[in-house]
Amino acid sequence: MTTLLKVTYLTTHIGSETRPVRPVDEISFSVEKGETFALLGESGCGKSMTALSLLRLNPQPVSRIVRGKVELAGQDLLNLSEAEMEHIRGRRIAMIFQEPQSSLNPVLSVGQQIGEALQWHFDINGEALHNRIVELLSSVGIPDPLQRIKAYPHQLSGGMKQRVMIAIALAGEPELLIADEPTTALDVTIQAQILDLLKQIQRDTGMAILLISHDLAVVAQMADHVAVMYAGQIVETAPREDFFQQVNHPYSQKLFEALPTEQKRQQQLTVIKGNVPALDTVFKGCRFVERCDKAITQCDQTPPKWYQDEQQGVRCHLYDPSDNLISDQKQNENAPSVLQSIPFEQKPVLVLDDLQVHFPIKKGLLQRTVGQVRAVDGVNLQLRQAETVALVGESGCGKTTVGKGILQLVKVTGGQVVYHDKVLNKLTNSELRSQRNALQIIFQDPYASMNPRMTVSQVIEEAMLAGPATLNANERTERIVHLLERVGLDAQYKHHYPHEFSGGQRQRICIARALAADPKVLICDEPTSALDVSVQAQILNLLRELQQEFDLSYFFITHNISVVEYLAHRIAVMYLGRIVEQGSRNEILKSPKHPYTQALLAAVPKLEGGTEREVIRLEGELPSPGNPPQGCHFHQRCPKAMAECKTAYPEPTQLSADHEVRCFLY
Repeated sequence: MTTLLKVTYLTTHIGSETRPVRPVDEISFSVEKGETFALLGESGCGKSMTALSLLRLNPQPVSRIVRGKVELAGQDLLNLSEAEMEHIRGRRIAMIFQEPQSSLNPVLSVGQQIGEALQWHFDINGEALHNRIVELLSSVGIPDPLQRIKAYPHQLSGGMKQRVMIAIALAGEPELLIADEPTTALDVTIQAQILDLLKQIQRDTGMAILLISHDLAVVAQMADHVAVMYAGQIVETAPREDFFQQVNHPYSQKLFEALPTEQKRQQQLTVIKGNVPALDTVFKGCRFVERCDKAITQCDQTPPKWYQDEQQGVRCHLYDPSDNLISDQKQNENAPSVLQSIPFEQKPVLVLDDLQVHFPIKKGLLQRTVGQVRAVDGVNLQLRQAETVALVGESGCGKTTVGKGILQLVKVTGGQVVYHDKVLNKLTNSELRSQRNALQIIFQDPYASMNPRMTVSQVIEEAMLAGPATLNANERTERIVHLLERVGLDAQYKHHYPHEFSGGQRQRICIARALAADPKVLICDEPTSALDVSVQAQILNLLRELQQEFDLSYFFITHNISVVEYLAHRIAVMYLGRIVEQGSRNEILKSPKHPYTQALLAAVPKLEGGTEREVIRLEGELPSPGNPPQGCHFHQRCPKAMAECKTAYPEPTQLSADHEVRCFLY
């Protein structure tokens, strides 16, 4: 193959020259024409800054490229003027960013933004420009492109915005596409569509892709070659097949061990202790040494060299061919411990009986109600003591609204929320206050759910004071210290503010705050979706331990199927405000019946190459809950739809004691 991009000793510094932050520290790799090269690693290891440095988009003047070469087909981009670089960016190398909403201009229509990119690179106007915009929108799978040209970003879903970003990137017909976490914020069904789209475009155009990701399964599905990055350096490279058969670097091994799977249900997940080191550190030895269970004497004293064989390369003393190692290998302090299964009682502690949450649609000067958004439209669920029920489905299906409805954070339109024989949505405010301690929530974004002006101690104490006040000031202080230690944080952190913590640490604080109220039911709303796999493992381990210790019941809202496999006892699948299938974990994951459940599971990328499950790709997007389709809500996207699906909504069919499905096929 022909090398398209060759990066040699690329080094980028941020801040002062005396002690700079080095997010990119002598990075070397190459991308061949037509291949997908994946850059893998945790947040903060320098992946995105590497991509920005390739295009010389690293923020100025706070950062600077101090060394190296970036050769595109033999031309060194670092020697070009800014005017020359403007004809490289978008034309020969294009980039799609992680967050499409912040990358698109909110005051320009989709057509204007694509047209702007086309006119910058080509002499094109009038009807030819219009036709090319329509062609690009059609090529990225956007339905009804003639209408979408006039749409603005806020009128599009997340998946549609990402497709528009890809269309803008393709406008210049680039030789290389840099995709920075292109599917992180998307549901598995939309993620599958975007990944398929990128692969199809690559086959059609011969374009190379530099994929930046922390998702091992996405990398397994997409990449031809993999590089693992840690603390500003590449620590391992290999072709995809070799990498997923045999990982060499201890850091890469830890990433695999931290993945939640069904096979690990009876044990704790492996945790990578500590955090990625500060990148302004002057490293004397290996950058991973403080977190490595295989560290030897040389690791503390000498930076490891790069060792390369025919296919794989690794930066680690353990692969030194001289074999002159001082063997004082540390013991694994984080060996996974076995977890005991907790028997749960048959009597439910929480029952949702035909729960409905509707929001009025108001229009006109007088704001008259002209319709209803049926966010939750008749949900029936039960949760038993010490049980975890996972609620899964695409964004917009109503999962979070169910959680808020349980807690009475939104007004319930119909049905009942019954907790220990008390109907919560029929209680007065004072009666409800006495029940609030028993039901707590952990939100998806821990930073947004804490007051930035309050210390950790104040955040946790607030939860204690909200319930019946039985503890004095000294007892509350002791309990705060105990809770922080219980969630794995040092007591000294109690006087710190939320901005001083990492994402995983903030989520631990939110869990401590929830525990401060002595709850019996915890509603977990996507608590690990924004976390790296290593931090996710810490949070999942903690949740399992707390369930064992306190007999907690979890209502777990997520779209991460691997987390569901590890954590859940029962699963409910939601589509457009209604439960379409529910049952035990094994029944849903191993024998899904509803076509939507089958499609949802088929869309999940797998680490292993082949899978027996049929690949089902859903076309289109979730319909609006303000105007749901007549009949079965799924029939417009269903590959097995029949005539009766268009006229009536199916009643529940009981397939076993625990397994229920709403589908005319049964």
